[in-house]
Amino acid sequence: MKISKAKAAILVESRKPLVFDEIELPNALGVGQVLVKVLHTTICGAQINEIEAVKGPDKFLPHLLGHEASATVIDVGPGVVQVEPDDTVVLHWRPGLGIQSRTPVYRWRGAPLNAGWVTTFNEYAVIAENRMTAIPSDFDLRIAPLFGCAVTTAAGVINNDAKVKIGESVAIFGVGGVGLNLVQFAAAAGANPIVAVDIVPAKLDMAKVRGATHCIDASRVVELGGEIRGIVGVQGPDKILETTGVKAMIELAYELTHPDGTCVLVGVPNEKVTIYTLPIHFNKVLTGSHGGSAQPHVDIPRLIRLVRAGRVSLDGIITHEFPLADINAALDVVRSGAAGRVLINVGLV
Repeated sequence: MKISKAKAAILVESRKPLVFDEIELPNALGVGQVLVKVLHTTICGAQINEIEAVKGPDKFLPHLLGHEASATVIDVGPGVVQVEPDDTVVLHWRPGLGIQSRTPVYRWRGAPLNAGWVTTFNEYAVIAENRMTAIPSDFDLRIAPLFGCAVTTAAGVINNDAKVKIGESVAIFGVGGVGLNLVQFAAAAGANPIVAVDIVPAKLDMAKVRGATHCIDASRVVELGGEIRGIVGVQGPDKILETTGVKAMIELAYELTHPDGTCVLVGVPNEKVTIYTLPIHFNKVLTGSHGGSAQPHVDIPRLIRLVRAGRVSLDGIITHEFPLADINAALDVVRSGAAGRVLINVGLV
């Protein structure tokens, strides 16, 4: 294979800092595998959950991380037809077109190093063909990683999970990288009012620019539910989109949702949640979201057209930038809750 080694951030032990070191790539590409040079990647809450092992003991340690990036295709394995060398691509975790290959096995310090169908916290990566979508080479590659998760997830939540309709009231709990896009897609769908809830004033300011009609700093109100009902009416919002994954916020979001409304859990909880289920037997809907059920090969080209037409803005979504060598500092910023989306410039290792 053309590239034999790469710098990477490795999850060696759960709940510990990632190890930044050199890894060895596989000797050859298998069926449906593509070698890419990762350019820029962003950090999703899913990586924090992996590091913290919120789903239980991690049986794949040590392994690589990351699932949203811009990249350049270096080489393709047998059977690959969706991309070719020199293509510019978005890497994404939701399956798209092409082959879902075997997952690659790297080597680190003489031992096997695991990876999934897509990883992005490494300079060079072997990716399954169906985890990438070609994009125009002149598109801004610093914001392109947002199409790997945050933007496509938000569009899918609005269109597929919540099915927001013109004039429906929407409340969004947490306006980080996904939440800010939920705001602007709710506005594009004709929702009103749109209530943004967060504890970081700067993020609420960005939400207002993107179409939030009301912004609530949850750290400054005594009774959040009452504040929201005062805006949308006593029965609560038609749609609530919960991105924080915080137990108390999930429970409040569900309780506040209109009796005929829908509560979509976008954020993944790290502890058990308690709800009163009787309303589900009538018309209230509680559902989780799996990336908004996005179809990357369909949604990414559409969203790029909207950005180029000025109908969708990604300005300001990225609030912090780091080189890959400083990945642990970047992860701490994500954990702080102060960021929109954090960008890792992988080429600056």
